[in-house]
Amino acid sequence: MRVSDTVEFVGKSLVQHGPLNRRIYVLDLDPWEISCTLRTLDSLAGEKGYSKIIVKVPEQSLDFFRGNGYIVEAEIPGFFSGVTRAYFMAKFLDPERQAVPDRDRIDSVLASCRAAEPSEERRDLPAGMEILKSRPEDAEQLAALYLEVFSTYPFPIGDPGFLRQGMEADTRYFHVTCRGTVIAASSFEFSRLAGTAEMTDFAVLPEYRGSGLSGFLLRRMEREAQQTGILLAYTIARAVNLPVNRLFAGAGYRYAGLLAGNTNICGSFESMNVWYKRFSSPSDQSAEVNA
Repeated sequence: MRVSDTVEFVGKSLVQHGPLNRRIYVLDLDPWEISCTLRTLDSLAGEKGYSKIIVKVPEQSLDFFRGNGYIVEAEIPGFFSGVTRAYFMAKFLDPERQAVPDRDRIDSVLASCRAAEPSEERRDLPAGMEILKSRPEDAEQLAALYLEVFSTYPFPIGDPGFLRQGMEADTRYFHVTCRGTVIAASSFEFSRLAGTAEMTDFAVLPEYRGSGLSGFLLRRMEREAQQTGILLAYTIARAVNLPVNRLFAGAGYRYAGLLAGNTNICGSFESMNVWYKRFSSPSDQSAEVNA
């Protein structure tokens, strides 16, 4: 996990790219320079030998991306400002990257999620545990946890400096302690412009799994996100991992699609499921204000 990809601007679009994931992921797309940006992304991918480009595309740009070789892998209604649908669109530069060899296992995970009853909310953490909002001085312990849980990860969360930088920007980290030791963590990165929060970076030490800690963290982050004015939460979860998919399905998240061969995590490329949950819409908030 100590090898990581670069996050930088291509024109005015923020992208992540590098040899770890062998892809370009457009984190924030500049809607005013799409044509120029796509040419630059193609050039960068060819130069570096990347096999996938993925972009969150607003509905009005759907046909343009399709005309440039992109396909829809997932979609979330009302993603941008609670109004505009977003499409997770991918361009595969190597056909093998698009293959999903573990499709049967992924389908089994989704079937289990659909059949499960909504999970019951536990009111109290197990004895001796506490959930806290992380601060910069917690970064060393958080990084150590992530390094222990993940052999590879798409972002350098094993680097305390990266975690502190995120805390100073738009990422909120949370962790669970047991007698002063960090045993579980998660984060959400929010976009005030889009009104969305990505729920991510869940990690629990093996000896504490099965205690529902990820559920406590998710509920804590949802409360924080709503207080921040977030309209919609989403996650990009390992498609073969039943517990994490059931966590979001049980919390009321809806399935949005599969990102094939998307992420280098835990030592190999894996496909990822997209889930989302709407908290409120601008009209809901307006009604509350006028009530």
